[in-house]
Amino acid sequence: WKVAPALAMGNTVVLKPAEWTPLTALLFAEICTQVGLPPGVVNILTGDGQTGAALVAHPGVDKIAFTGSTEVGRQIRRATAGSGKRLSLELGGKSPFIVFEDADLDSAVEGVVDAIWFNQGQVCCAGSRLLLQEGIAEPMLARLKARMEKLRVGNPLDKAVDMGAIIGPVQLQKVERLVQQGVAEGAEVWQPSWAVPQEGCFYPPTLLTRVAPASTVAQEEIFGPVLAALTFRTPEEAVRLANNTRYGLAASVWSEDINLALDIATQIKAGTVWINSTNLFDAAAGFGGYRESGFGREGGKEGLWEYAKKKGLRQPTAAKARPKTSPTLRNFPPSLPPIDRTAKLFIGGRQVRPDSGYSRVVYAPNGQRLGEVGLGNRKDIRNAVEAARGAFEGWRRTPAYQRAQILYYLAENLSERAAEFAWRIEAQTGQDGQAEVEAALEALFAAAAWADKYEGAVHPTPLRSVTLALPEPIGVMGLLCPDDQPLLALAQLAGLALALGNTLVVVPSPQAPLTATDFYQVLETSDVPAGTFNIVTGERDQLALTLAEHDDVDAVWYAGPREDWAPVERASAGNMKRTWTLPVKGPLPDADEILRQASQIKNIWVPYGA
Repeated sequence: WKVAPALAMGNTVVLKPAEWTPLTALLFAEICTQVGLPPGVVNILTGDGQTGAALVAHPGVDKIAFTGSTEVGRQIRRATAGSGKRLSLELGGKSPFIVFEDADLDSAVEGVVDAIWFNQGQVCCAGSRLLLQEGIAEPMLARLKARMEKLRVGNPLDKAVDMGAIIGPVQLQKVERLVQQGVAEGAEVWQPSWAVPQEGCFYPPTLLTRVAPASTVAQEEIFGPVLAALTFRTPEEAVRLANNTRYGLAASVWSEDINLALDIATQIKAGTVWINSTNLFDAAAGFGGYRESGFGREGGKEGLWEYAKKKGLRQPTAAKARPKTSPTLRNFPPSLPPIDRTAKLFIGGRQVRPDSGYSRVVYAPNGQRLGEVGLGNRKDIRNAVEAARGAFEGWRRTPAYQRAQILYYLAENLSERAAEFAWRIEAQTGQDGQAEVEAALEALFAAAAWADKYEGAVHPTPLRSVTLALPEPIGVMGLLCPDDQPLLALAQLAGLALALGNTLVVVPSPQAPLTATDFYQVLETSDVPAGTFNIVTGERDQLALTLAEHDDVDAVWYAGPREDWAPVERASAGNMKRTWTLPVKGPLPDADEILRQASQIKNIWVPYGA
């Protein structure tokens, strides 16, 4: 999953296996030698956590791909902050296994066995939360208990054995402790009548019922053969229970109604959803998580992007400066009313004053006073994030064609005020404003065109199934704009993120913030839903930390000084949000790279056939 795509894209690899399971990696090294890989292309380094930490910290490593616990992933994110190393993290999970009342219960029982007791539940995507519709809860649990009585625990090398041992004494103690804690919190435990072997780290398959959604065993990854069962009444409640977790790695949906199953699959916040199946994998299809289950993908075309980077950045259109002799620009300033006003913030579709009550002056390059903007603070960011979260579901569900029409309308309205924006840009930056406005209009029209054309794929997995790769929005994004190109950066970065269904909290260019405060006047007249696009002016680098620390923000794009990248990336480890750091000045990324950063791929496996 990691070595093959890395080699395919031309990288060399240092593989550090888990300290408990190094032998398979050493056997893999023998295979690498047999097939004739040149020396040094694949290197195997065994050791404990200190070895892994040394590898992560090594300045000669350009990319880190990690599979393991969320806590270790968080440590890696902090350790690599500001280093420029690319990360893909496949972390823990608490995957829901949802069974509706019309499901084939016998098949669902076998699916549960595979989901939670495969490899003794020591799988990151183990279906450890069983969500049963109330009408079939009792018969499903009765059949499951009968099946558990027939499971065999023993030597995993014996083909007649269903479950082997826990990886080690420390993990066995953790499983026992969490089960005891679940019982203390009100859960009822059921285990088969037979005993497990006394020698070795064995633990019996365990079913916990009467589990509360907020209990420890329903929220924490146990990483053992323990299943927590909950019930629901309606599909809406099933979705809420499934998403009531900080993880988002995988899910399994069981129903004979394919319309219902697909509807539920698109609402679950998980990177992989199996319909009437579980634990299906193939190198042709991507695998990876949402939220604290990490970011990045392994497998599929999207997995190859994790091991490649663009050679250079395309120069923005605005770089083609035009002569500053436009009569339109010369004649525009006298027509402005001589009113000294402090531009407000734009939160929840309304112009609002900053919580601090303070403002700062915006100066032209020649020192001329141009105006004032509010100084936003943590409370303003909190209000903006709350507005963006409230608008997200509605904007995400808005048909892509309709999002495109809104962005077209936004671009058309901006074009009506092109001369005003061009003058404002030139006054703040001293650069050719007309060229930047034209580039920004082109970027907005391009974003509108992409809204219904950034499509998914059907992966050719070698099973009787249709595997849908669907690009989904990240969620609530914090976007902190670079110093230069105030309108073009806003149009290109925010426009494409909006086109894919994200909602935004934007901190504009600190050198030219009046462009953004003029832009919200265009937003107000362009049918952009309230809360979708929020603008908070202020000290960009301070607000960047506030957004990075906010647990309800799903991604942060930060265009700021290189020395400030590390604090932002380090702060993002709290909820493992995605970060994208960009230069404070200079070329903007290409549209295809922005689109990849603004989306995450969900793979839905739909088996077919009698």
